[in-house]
Amino acid sequence: MTGQAVVIQLLDWIFRGVAQVMFVNNPLSGLLITSGLLLQNPWWALNGLLGTLVSTVSAILLRQNREAVSTGLYGYNGTLVGILMAVFSAKGSWYWWLLLPNVFMSMLCSVVSSALSTVASKWDLPIFTLPFNILVCLHVAATGANHPYFPEVHYSPVMQTRIYIHSASMRRKFKPTLFLSVPAGVGQVYGCDSPWTGGLILLALLLSSPTICLHAMLGSAAGILSGLALAAPHKDIYSGLWGYNSALSCIAIGGVFYVITWQTHLLALICALFCAYMTAAISKLMSVLGLPACTWPFCLSTLIFLLISSEIPTICRLPLSVVSYPEENRRYQRQLKASEEARHSQQRRCQEEAQLNENGGPKVQLAVERGCSESV
Repeated sequence: MTGQAVVIQLLDWIFRGVAQVMFVNNPLSGLLITSGLLLQNPWWALNGLLGTLVSTVSAILLRQNREAVSTGLYGYNGTLVGILMAVFSAKGSWYWWLLLPNVFMSMLCSVVSSALSTVASKWDLPIFTLPFNILVCLHVAATGANHPYFPEVHYSPVMQTRIYIHSASMRRKFKPTLFLSVPAGVGQVYGCDSPWTGGLILLALLLSSPTICLHAMLGSAAGILSGLALAAPHKDIYSGLWGYNSALSCIAIGGVFYVITWQTHLLALICALFCAYMTAAISKLMSVLGLPACTWPFCLSTLIFLLISSEIPTICRLPLSVVSYPEENRRYQRQLKASEEARHSQQRRCQEEAQLNENGGPKVQLAVERGCSESV
C-alpha cells in the first residue's frame, strides 16, 4: 500500500473509533462527532483524536484482530481516555505536558481491552468502556488534586440538595433549559455539556441508525427525569450529567445487543432508569474516594441486563459475532427465522417422503407377487 492509502485507512479507523463510543461503525458519523468536539473545545478534541490514534496503533502492533481494529473497536476507549483526561485536568487547555500521560494511558487501552475481552468472551459479553473507566480512575487516583505536574479536579462528596424556583421568570426558563439538557446528556458521553455538541452527535447517530438516535434521546430523557425524582441539583441535570450513562444503556439494550421489539424497547427504558439510580449511588461512592463516576454505572447496569435469562422468544440477545445496527440486527433475525422455517419444512417433506416410501414399498411388492401368481 502507498503512504497515502495508509493515511486514509488510518483516518477511517480513527473516525470509526470516535463513533464506536455510541455503538456506531461509520467514519462519517465519527467525523461529525469530531466537529462537535471541536465546537466544544479544540483541546479536548485534539486529545481525543490522539488517544484514538495511539490505542489503534498499539492494537495493530499487538497483532489484535484486524477486523476489530478496522471497525474502531480498539479505538473508542482511547477516545474517551484522551478527552476525559483533558476534561479532568486542573491545568486547563493547551497544557502540552498532558499529552505524555495521555499517550501512555491510550497505549494501555489495547492491553486492557484484550485482557478483558479474553475474560468476557467466556460469557459472550462485550467489554464496553471498562478499559476507559479503569485507566482514567487509575490516572486520577495516582495524580490527585495536588500533583505538581498533572493536578486533577478535586472531587468532594456530592450533597444532594433540592433547588426551588421562586421567580416566574425562572419558571419560564425551566422548561426550555430542561429540553436542552437532553442533547447535553448525549454530549456528556464525550464529556461535553454543550447542547449544540449533543445535537451534532445526535445528527451523527441519525445518519447511521435512527433507532440508535431515538434510544439515545429516550435514555437521556429517562436519566433527567430520574434526576428530578431524586432531587438532584438542577445544575447537574441541565449540564447533562444525569443523562449520558442512561443514554448509553438505552442504546445498548434497545436494539444493539438485543433484537429490537416492543419488549426489548421497554426493557431498554427500564435499564435507563435503573442506570440513573446507579449513577446517583456510584457518584456518591466514587466522590468519597476522590474519583469520577465515569461510565461505571452504564457498564454495570447494562451487563446486568445482558445477563438476563428469559423464555420470552421476543427477548433475543444476539451473539457478539453478529451484532450490528438495530435495523441490521432485525433483518438478521428475520433471515434466520426464514432459514429455520425453510429447514423445518424441508425436514417435514423428507419425513413425509420417507413414510410414503415405507408404506408404498410393500404395496408395490404385493401387487407384483399377485401378478406373478395369476400368470402362473
